[in-house]
Amino acid sequence: MKNYLSLIKFSHTIFALPFAMLGFFLATLVSSESLSVRLFVLVLLCMVFARSAAMAFNRYLDRDIDEKNPRTAVREIPAGIISARSALLFVIVNSILFIGATWFINPLCFYLSPIALLIILGYSYTKRFTFLCHFVLGLGLALAPIGAYLAVLGEFALIPLLYSVAVLLWVSGFDIIYALQDEEFDRSLSLNSVPVKMGREGALRLSTILHIVCGLVIILASYFLSQTYPAFGWIHWLAAGIFISLLFYQHTLVKPNDLSKVNLAFFTTNGMASLVFGTLVVLDMYL
Repeated sequence: MKNYLSLIKFSHTIFALPFAMLGFFLATLVSSESLSVRLFVLVLLCMVFARSAAMAFNRYLDRDIDEKNPRTAVREIPAGIISARSALLFVIVNSILFIGATWFINPLCFYLSPIALLIILGYSYTKRFTFLCHFVLGLGLALAPIGAYLAVLGEFALIPLLYSVAVLLWVSGFDIIYALQDEEFDRSLSLNSVPVKMGREGALRLSTILHIVCGLVIILASYFLSQTYPAFGWIHWLAAGIFISLLFYQHTLVKPNDLSKVNLAFFTTNGMASLVFGTLVVLDMYL
């Protein structure tokens, strides 16, 4: 179990999960029905199954590439800890469980589940043919808030869509920063990424622009939240301020000539940003 949790980087669930909870509780607030524990558990299971399938498939598909990269050669498949066949079976099982869980939610989520799988599994192929791979990853995680909202109400709405756009921009931006570590390696194998396409300075510049726009979208979502639901107080504005501050703090950690703090910028800062933002906004709903 420990090896499989490591294979899928289960700790990285913290990026999208708070936004999924945000979409879920926002929909519950809009709905006239009381909180459904059954539905809450199903949404959590969908998150776990979908992300497990996506990460394991990425590790399976990239196993030969990871073996050649000193940074990733210690991963479970190239290191021989988990076999490629077992990893692929893990992907298939989690994909089936994900679609099965959506069946018990509502018809719309069930019908959209293959499209969601196509996006999150298809991401793993993208760096082989386009430098826009970071945006496909962002799109995959952006499904969390709107997906959780659809699970409750079965319909689209502006505010969760804005949160999805924010996640798309946020994740794409920090994944570009993370990809800086493999710029030279990716170039040597003709793999695609923004750092390979634009260089370190260009990549960091684009990441900054994406996070500026992300901050503006978060502010816009907070504005519509306060206008649509007057009961919301100041806490969700505080959440937006903290999220945006942490968003830009990571850009002070990484420089074109100094990548020593990439992991701090990637995991710690972004994980805290997502967790604090989601928790505070949900808290504001109930206060």
